[in-house]
Amino acid sequence: MYLTHLECPRCGREHDAHRLTNLCDCGSPLLARYDLAAVAAAVTPERFGLRPADLWRYRELLPVADERHVTTLGEGWTPLWRAPAYGHEIGVADLIVKDEGLTPTGSFKARGAAVGVSRARELDVRRFAMPTNGNAGAAWATYAARAGMAATIVMPLDAPTICRRECVAAGADLLLVDGLISDAGRRVAELVAEADGAVFDAGTLREPYRLEGKKTMGYEIVEQLGWQVPDVIIYPTGGGVGLIGIHKALHELRELGWVSDRLPRLVAVQSTGCAPIVRAFAAGEERARPWADAHTVAFGITVPAPLGDELILTALRESGGTAVAVDDAEILTDLREFAAREGLLLCPEGAACLTAARHLRAGGWIRPDERVVVLNTGSGLKYPETVDVSAVPVG
Repeated sequence: MYLTHLECPRCGREHDAHRLTNLCDCGSPLLARYDLAAVAAAVTPERFGLRPADLWRYRELLPVADERHVTTLGEGWTPLWRAPAYGHEIGVADLIVKDEGLTPTGSFKARGAAVGVSRARELDVRRFAMPTNGNAGAAWATYAARAGMAATIVMPLDAPTICRRECVAAGADLLLVDGLISDAGRRVAELVAEADGAVFDAGTLREPYRLEGKKTMGYEIVEQLGWQVPDVIIYPTGGGVGLIGIHKALHELRELGWVSDRLPRLVAVQSTGCAPIVRAFAAGEERARPWADAHTVAFGITVPAPLGDELILTALRESGGTAVAVDDAEILTDLREFAAREGLLLCPEGAACLTAARHLRAGGWIRPDERVVVLNTGSGLKYPETVDVSAVPVG
């Protein structure tokens, strides 16, 4: 294993990676750091193509030392779909969709769960608790069952019903709260405090290893494009772990010398019903103020106060990217338009990225000759209510 330490991006303090850790003392999430010079000496990009088609192909850049602790269901190596028909319609000829709906639990959350649970298992965690908007809880419950760990999942009442069923099927303790993910987070904090060390807080960015699973999306995009980077990557942003992870992966690849200095511009997409990052980015602020009365059909990005706000904003500004808010009506329209032209039913969060791409191309921020990758973070089959079939005739 090439993991060397954990680093606080806010205060710079280093932490022991071999101890179970949540946040830095200053309150910031921690980032896993590796001996990248040693990684570069040990492996070349060509080697990855000889390995199994899952995220563990990048094992030198992941935090699990003993393969006996690896908990996997074959997650990762999701396809890049070219979308020429829809791309032509919006003026983006080279439009590509990274389809995370094909992961074992139906969303990109399986990546974070696989690596997070594996590392927690290695560090002797027996039970964890976490708040979720649905998909992350379903994924962590599933991988906990695979690892023989106990899980307590707290989610809002309005979360997709299928996610509740996944948690119950996996044997997790499921609690529902009448509120948002922030309310679920407060309940988890109470449970962890009451357990007095017996329950580990695995909430978004409250442990450093979920991020390491999510960053493999960045590795895959680059490898699947022949070790070339796209011009733009568009990502639906709630807690923002995937966007932070992709940004981290790109910088690691550049330091390894596997890509050029030119990196993609990153775009954070939020809903007009919950856009704390968009508001902070537009105002030039370093932190995002909590969003009041958050609501959107793209439930996965209903995060009114993301813990990783500083890291998200840094990723956008360092990459020359931007943040865009789109409304629910357009999200649902683009979801249906894309399915009719390309045959792929996106999740509403993924459709929000299409809406953002359309707006950014119309405004000239995206040029017609640029290669654009959008993330579809989950299977549209988890959100059947996004397609209205009430008018379908009978007989």
